Amino acid sequence: MCCCYTGLSYADVHKLKRREVIVGTDNSRWITIKRQKTDTASRVPLLAPAAEILDKYKDHSQCTLADQLLPVLSNQKMNSYLKEIGDLCHIDKNITFHLARHTFATTVTLANGVSMESVSKMLGHRNIRTTQHYAKIIDKKVGEDMKALSEVLARK
Repeated sequence: MCCCYTGLSYADVHKLKRREVIVGTDNSRWITIKRQKTDTASRVPLLAPAAEILDKYKDHSQCTLADQLLPVLSNQKMNSYLKEIGDLCHIDKNITFHLARHTFATTVTLANGVSMESVSKMLGHRNIRTTQHYAKIIDKKVGEDMKALSEVLARK
């Protein structure tokens, strides 16, 4: 799912237009939108998996007709399909479209060393405390941070 690699909400993906993908100052593609919920700017560099998904749908008839990046069903239908996939895979967790945004914030970015400030900016949050709500620091990250600190202290 593209949103696991962009952090976009359902509402933002639903209204996402082709012109909102630009070439950034680093010469890579970025999604630049104004979040529907908060009316704040969100700029997200496209990771390779997200770029591949967008490229896959660039000539899709629904996308070309509506100037959309992705063919998006209703949120209810998307969640229904996700539940069905979860059931087939014997996943007990309630899987929803919004879970992709949470996955981006925690597993994709924070757990891989992206700063809280950068994640907050990409998610289009007005306040970093909102991002901290997403940021359940996992034991692996805490362990890595403490190991790095131990190495720094051992060198002193």
